[in-house]
Amino acid sequence: MMKYRYIVVEGPIGCGKTSLARLLAERFNAKAVLEDPDANPFLPLFYRDMRSHALATQMFFLFQRIGMLAALRQPELFGTFTVADFMLAKDRLFAELTLDDDEYRLYAQLYTHLQPQAPVPDLVIYLQAPVDSLIARVRRRGKTMEKGISEDYLVRLSEAYTRYFYEYRDSPLLIVNSERLNFVDQPAHLKLLLERINAMKGGREYFNMA
Repeated sequence: MMKYRYIVVEGPIGCGKTSLARLLAERFNAKAVLEDPDANPFLPLFYRDMRSHALATQMFFLFQRIGMLAALRQPELFGTFTVADFMLAKDRLFAELTLDDDEYRLYAQLYTHLQPQAPVPDLVIYLQAPVDSLIARVRRRGKTMEKGISEDYLVRLSEAYTRYFYEYRDSPLLIVNSERLNFVDQPAHLKLLLERINAMKGGREYFNMA
């Protein structure tokens, strides 16, 4: 039985966060709160020309994330196991990475005006993998719109996640090296992860397949 009530799985594109979040939700009959990038009409344009379409892409995701989290309130999470594949804080992370100075100022003003709120996770699982593994996974899943994702973008994105979680102290954090893990096709890998989660004492811990 999972001891946490609200778990967030995070990490850069290609790390497997949505697959793991979905597996955890199915395993424990939990509510899944999953991003829907396919619903963003600007995302394919962004991957082809990031400079021209960053602001529209970012704003769509901001409103989508706020809308998905609006239904979650901290008191309600005590009686329901919920798994999400994103944190609201990642919105600023992407904004800082993709927007120019003027666009970011506009974004920051709107964000402040909206004052979006998100419940604090009981546990954050941060999936890491080398950039070459992320690239291979993105290419392997074969989404047409992702063909334009460059190695440079994934490098900068991975570095941004690393910096963010280096400072993160809001929740217990499990940092997982997912390079050799396949939670979808290897049930033993998921079992090991669940054992590691249930053995956590809080704070910051690590899980790595040797």
